[in-house]
Amino acid sequence: MRSLVGSVYDNLTADRERWVLWLPVGLAIGIGGYFLLAHEPPLWVGPAVVAGGLTGYLLALRSRPQAGMGLVLFVSLSGGVMGLGFASAQLRTLIVSAPVLARTVSSATISGRVALVEHFPDGARITLEKPRISKIENHDLPERIRIRLRGNQPMLEPGDWITGRARVAPPSAPALPDGFDFQRHAFFSQIGGFGFSFGPVSVTAKAADIRDYSLRLWVSRTRDALTARILKGLAAPLGGIAAALMTGEKHAVDRTITEDLRNSGLAHLLAISGLHIGLIAGIVFTGLRFALVLVPGLALRQPIKKWAALAAMAAAFAYAVLAGATLPTQRAFLMAAIALTAVLLDRRGISLRAVAWTAFAVLLVQPESLLGPSFQMSFAAAAALVAGYEGWKVVQQNRLRMTTNSPSPGLAKSVGRYVGGVCLTTLIASAATAPFALYHFNQFADFSLFANLLAVPLTALWVMPWAVVAFIVMPFGLEAWALLPMGWGIEGVITIAKTVAGWPGAVTRLPAIPNWGIVIVALAGVWLIIWRQRWRFLAVPGLLLGMASFALVATPDVVIDGQARFFAIKTADGAYRFSNLRKARGDRELWLRHLGVNQPLAIEDSQANTTDTVAIRCDGIGCLYEKSALTVAIAQAQSALLEDCWRADVVIAFEPIRRACPAAQLIDWFDLWRNGTHALWITPSGVKIRSARDGRGNRPWVLTPTPAKPDKPKPSGI
Repeated sequence: MRSLVGSVYDNLTADRERWVLWLPVGLAIGIGGYFLLAHEPPLWVGPAVVAGGLTGYLLALRSRPQAGMGLVLFVSLSGGVMGLGFASAQLRTLIVSAPVLARTVSSATISGRVALVEHFPDGARITLEKPRISKIENHDLPERIRIRLRGNQPMLEPGDWITGRARVAPPSAPALPDGFDFQRHAFFSQIGGFGFSFGPVSVTAKAADIRDYSLRLWVSRTRDALTARILKGLAAPLGGIAAALMTGEKHAVDRTITEDLRNSGLAHLLAISGLHIGLIAGIVFTGLRFALVLVPGLALRQPIKKWAALAAMAAAFAYAVLAGATLPTQRAFLMAAIALTAVLLDRRGISLRAVAWTAFAVLLVQPESLLGPSFQMSFAAAAALVAGYEGWKVVQQNRLRMTTNSPSPGLAKSVGRYVGGVCLTTLIASAATAPFALYHFNQFADFSLFANLLAVPLTALWVMPWAVVAFIVMPFGLEAWALLPMGWGIEGVITIAKTVAGWPGAVTRLPAIPNWGIVIVALAGVWLIIWRQRWRFLAVPGLLLGMASFALVATPDVVIDGQARFFAIKTADGAYRFSNLRKARGDRELWLRHLGVNQPLAIEDSQANTTDTVAIRCDGIGCLYEKSALTVAIAQAQSALLEDCWRADVVIAFEPIRRACPAAQLIDWFDLWRNGTHALWITPSGVKIRSARDGRGNRPWVLTPTPAKPDKPKPSGI
């Protein structure tokens, strides 16, 4: 035991300068602990843990140096940082807490101020703040609601006040057990209702006629106006991608193109992040510095490199704000700002410390971002790339020491290095983000390396430079001249995406990685990246276990929709058959991804699918599923209950059960309404049932269905 403690102490001491890199990890552990709780903790818990950790750290510093003191310092500091993460999540929840609609209002008069306008190929979506909803008391009104506009609508801009008729509903519960928690996402976005309009809305006051000096609204109006000019200067579908790259307005991109980009591994090109911020800053920095060099004698007398760095930082900030300041954009700007500040201070800017402090700042301000794909994938890629860069730099330095005369590389060698660099960068970023992509989206683009090898240089060397030119000439109304060649490059990117996405086996779908699996991957990954001693390789088994975790967790045998619209049953060959392929297309697609299924199959009347292990028999009013000597009956009508109650071990009814039913376990329509989608695993030891509500606890963002006469769905026959 002593030797083990001594080994840990020696490794910690040897890498003491790397301790700071664990700050965001400790913060993340504290935040994760907060979100795992079933009930809201007292407000004193987080500050108490912080105080305890800091007290231990200060006492250790004041005590006499002795063996093991480094371990005590590390543990005390880690505990304090974890407490800080816990406290920041508590505070954030308290700050954003706002009313949420408790029930659906089928038809209401709504009014409010337009905070955001999002353009789609087939319409628009608006976010209203300070809304008024008929049939809802003022003290129950949410801070914001989001409405999809249908049909012909007036031209709207942020700051307009509108009124109209709409259907508004509370945020929906997860579509599956352990699925994406849309209610939590809406809670931290302070959006308390979602819906769609009936007919055109009316503008009661234009933003231009109201003296509103809100900086946020001014930015939104500017962004909206620039998006409109881009879409006018470059026809669809190219204009939609140009708008996504220049203003972050991704909703105007054609859905087919979006799907091709996703399936080819190029979807990251639409998310303004490190690539885009880096290109904007790099183009401005290089271009301005080159222009200043042309001024005779200026470069000899003035620090033009620092001037260019200041201009690049300003351009990156303006671009980040204009693009909506999303989480990847914030991370990318902070990283770029640190690198450019290093230029001003004549220091090295690209380091894991920059990544760590950026992650720490983002988590401290927005702790809920830890749970989303943007934060996880963005920082996984950034940390892996910077760690790879640091390793490559060490290799280059060792090579230079061994080589006295190094000839300048020729053109062919330079091109080869560039191609190799793009390949290596893509491999590192893809490997780092793959576990999180599988966890959130359940699919992986198999040919992303080839697609990125072609599309990234085209975007970096042609598309984005023309975007900068378009921004520069836009005040003079000349943006169309820059958007035209930009569109040529965009067309090339679309062609690459469509071609690669069309190849056989372009996309691999896998069942969802369990929560414990992705946590192991994340902790093992940072362990491997942060430490420099040999014990860093202890992370390899953890990485392998986390990546293989999807194969260690069985997918459910039966899944029942929480609104009793459809269900799915697993056949003996692992495929899933759905009772309805027309209703709830969005939720069905989520099921398919979560279960790792490419194509849904339909259940047909009187279909029998019987093997040695599974027997499935269906008719027009339900199904019987037999496995491991257990029977699950799915009754879609009251008439089916008469027989199913006496012969099934589990009865699932799409209508309320109002009579005696001797089945061992019952799930009726009220259970579905209260607890959402149910999943069943049938094993020789019994039937395991898990609902979408299980594990969510009683948290501020978890909505309890109102008992006020919910709309009972009609049975959906097979």
